Amino acid sequence: MSIHCEEAETYKNKGNEAFKADNYEEAISLYTKAINLAVKDSRELATYLKNRAATYLKTQQYEKVINDCDESLRIVPEDPKALFRRSQALEKLERYEEAYRDAKTIFTVDPMNKAIQPVLSRLYAIVQERAKQNAQTGNKVEQMFKLAFTLNEDKEKREKAMGNLLVLAKENAGADIMLQNGVVHKIQQLLKVEKNAEIYINAIRVISQLCKRSVERTKSIMQIVGIPWVLEIIDSSNQEVVNAAQYCLQIILNTFSGIDTKKETKPDPKLCEQYKNEIDTLLTCLTYSITNRVISGQARDAIMELVMRNCHYNALNWAERFIEIKGLQRLLEVCSELEEYKYESALTITPSSSTIASACLARIYENMYYDEARQRFNDQVDDFVKDKLMSPDLESKVRVTVAITSLLRGPLDVGNYVISKEGILEMILVMAQTEDQLQQKVACECIVAAASKKDKARTIINKGVDILKKLYQCKNDAVRVRALVGLCKVGSFGGDDASIRPFAEGSTKKLAEACKKFLVNPAKDNDVRKWAAEGLSYLTLDADVKEKLVEDRPAIQALIELAKTGDQSCLYGVVTTLVNLCNAYEKQEVMPEMLELAKFAKHHIPEQHELDDPDFVNKRITVLAKAGVTSGLVALSQTESHNSRELIARVFNAICGLQELRGIVVQQGGTKVLIPMSLEGTPNGKKQAAQALARIGITINPEVAFPGQRNLEVVRPLVSLLHPDCTALENFEALMALCNLAGMNETTRNRILKEGGLSKIEHYLYEDHELLLRAATQCICNLVQSEEVIKSYEGNNDKTKFLYLLCQEEDVDTVLAAAGALCLLTSVSKVCCRKLLDCQPWLETLRCLLANPNTEIQYRGTYMLHNIIIGDKDIAAKIFETDVMEILMALTKLEDKDKQRIKDYAQKCLNAAEQLGVIRKPDEDAIVDPFEETKENEELEDD
Repeated sequence: MSIHCEEAETYKNKGNEAFKADNYEEAISLYTKAINLAVKDSRELATYLKNRAATYLKTQQYEKVINDCDESLRIVPEDPKALFRRSQALEKLERYEEAYRDAKTIFTVDPMNKAIQPVLSRLYAIVQERAKQNAQTGNKVEQMFKLAFTLNEDKEKREKAMGNLLVLAKENAGADIMLQNGVVHKIQQLLKVEKNAEIYINAIRVISQLCKRSVERTKSIMQIVGIPWVLEIIDSSNQEVVNAAQYCLQIILNTFSGIDTKKETKPDPKLCEQYKNEIDTLLTCLTYSITNRVISGQARDAIMELVMRNCHYNALNWAERFIEIKGLQRLLEVCSELEEYKYESALTITPSSSTIASACLARIYENMYYDEARQRFNDQVDDFVKDKLMSPDLESKVRVTVAITSLLRGPLDVGNYVISKEGILEMILVMAQTEDQLQQKVACECIVAAASKKDKARTIINKGVDILKKLYQCKNDAVRVRALVGLCKVGSFGGDDASIRPFAEGSTKKLAEACKKFLVNPAKDNDVRKWAAEGLSYLTLDADVKEKLVEDRPAIQALIELAKTGDQSCLYGVVTTLVNLCNAYEKQEVMPEMLELAKFAKHHIPEQHELDDPDFVNKRITVLAKAGVTSGLVALSQTESHNSRELIARVFNAICGLQELRGIVVQQGGTKVLIPMSLEGTPNGKKQAAQALARIGITINPEVAFPGQRNLEVVRPLVSLLHPDCTALENFEALMALCNLAGMNETTRNRILKEGGLSKIEHYLYEDHELLLRAATQCICNLVQSEEVIKSYEGNNDKTKFLYLLCQEEDVDTVLAAAGALCLLTSVSKVCCRKLLDCQPWLETLRCLLANPNTEIQYRGTYMLHNIIIGDKDIAAKIFETDVMEILMALTKLEDKDKQRIKDYAQKCLNAAEQLGVIRKPDEDAIVDPFEETKENEELEDD
């Protein structure tokens, strides 16, 4: 035991040394080791916890400060240091009443403590002011309650009152007062009778705000109403009500798990463990609600989206837990439903339900990280299929086939595993050959989904093409269009390789014409048009089909109108067709050496169609943009499927690749959806969305392109493109956009710094690539307006010197930016001024600036020089020992009117040097005898 105590003390001492050296991360690590070795409930443990709390205070981890101080005070109650540190942390978190309580306790324990007296005074004033505000807030809450919850009050007054309650709920003080005054009970009663949709929705939002970032309030609310009450509210056919209730459930989860509302914030494992029961209860309630027979289709979709949105967090462990509680069977039940096939116990679904369920299955399967977990997933799918096929009736076959189709559209590996089982594919082909139109339709869908890979497509070609052709002759449009899509998919498996054509020449064009007829016919319902779009998504890999489709304006308009519906089941067909038209799909770069090697080995070499040249592609993109495709993409971007969001981002990026089309994207709300897509999704999807934002930020004023908070939200995606894995073009475009943002205001500059942008931008100052170097220098020129950046350049580094050296670059724009940055730095920092003369070729660089043929560079050179010498005699003397004075005098003689600024600043430099006594004007009245001067010089030489 004593050995452990000594070791703990050693770690504490080392932690103290690291703390004094400002190495806080190391100090935390060392104190943690000491804590782990200390005797339980010993005074030493209390000391180590206090020390770690002090370090957490320095690193602004205030919640951790409070936790450590709580533990320390449990061991040594009323310890002044622990109380003081906790008080500081509570004050930073704006928990002033609690901070004041701790400060008062310190004063009671140690009245002679001078450090606490000013803190106590300050906190007392804040607490008194807050008490006054709370009293006012309490009065406001009381007034709003009377108006909002009285049904016979004036409608407008009630709506305004509920809106005001929502605003008050966003503030901690208002939220606490509302909770104390029974707002939850009042809302619970109100929603039973409220008919006004706006008041109803805002009442739900009030509950969400009360739960936000407060575990205590959330626990109180859950004790009153519980999760089932929120699930009862979500059961609505009004999409806004469903969205509000879905958001409320997400906020409850966020609060219990520590997920912040900001994108890419992960749950806190400690909080997840602490509130494990509450989180598990939420998942269980959501899971069982998936197959609730009485809820609306919109509510079912929202519940599945919640599961899908949160199942990838390891700390929550929802994916595996979902399988444990038999959630897969419930999702597959939804997948097996058909809108047109109703029976007594049928679930109510929307056109998007099957798509959302498929995406949810895919997301859960992605989180099966090891073989045993994947096997459990497959076993549950097997159990579902076997259970359904135990009954030999038609309904079971149909439902199994529909579920397999969803698996093939979601977790493809699982779908292929099921369809490869003995008798399954044969059953589907037999169903396709029956005279029953429902069986034909679902079998066609399954065949289309099964032909997802070339090997599967070959199987379908061998076994199913004749069946598909026969079904295409069917009189039922629903069957015909599905058979058509099957033929389209099989006919397109050569991709964009112009040399591979499974069917006869011209067949793809005929199939495309058939799809277009279904698509543009207003008499056809959305389901038929959706399938027609999916058929085109396969055929548009053929460049001939792309050109024909773009020329057909009614077909393009029909495609966009289908997208604007926002129907998630339309998503794949519409977006994939658009990706193909824009040639925005992933292209594999072929190295010339590998191409020659493939020719030598007589391997097949893909051929690009002449209609896929950039000119044709750009023409197609322009047609789509001007037809309003962006508004359709905005509607479809609400999907939770990351793969679909990547496709949408690809189309946006292709449109933004053409400068003249970027304004259309901004006008139609493109930036609003691109920002979330750039923060969450697949790596390629995030990159595509970020590049689209960068392109917009280059050519459009950021205040117009990214109004309000968006100019801050767009910073992270742009900084993410400054990565070695990104292309030089992506780096360049991101730098240009960041340069424009950095010129906006101090808030935006601070956000760039907060996201780690400065060091990443500076990395490109060392690039050989001229455009990257120029863009990075221009970005720095705007960033040096920030005080924090100036401090960075004043630090113990060579950043300022390097900027100075960049003034010798051949690229005029780079020199202009570097000189501009130095003008700003030297105007506010004498430290930076002195650094310039520590640079070895300082004189040569100064000459380059002062004698530069570019007028603006010359002006910046004289301006900077004036900043350097003014008020610093030593620097001025060093500079005027050289030929700089002659250069300046020459500049003062300039006759060119365009160079008046240069002339003025050159004169200012000479005047400043004269005032410092470094130079003086020659005495024009004095007459000097040249012979006497020579004699004096001779005497000096003799000496």
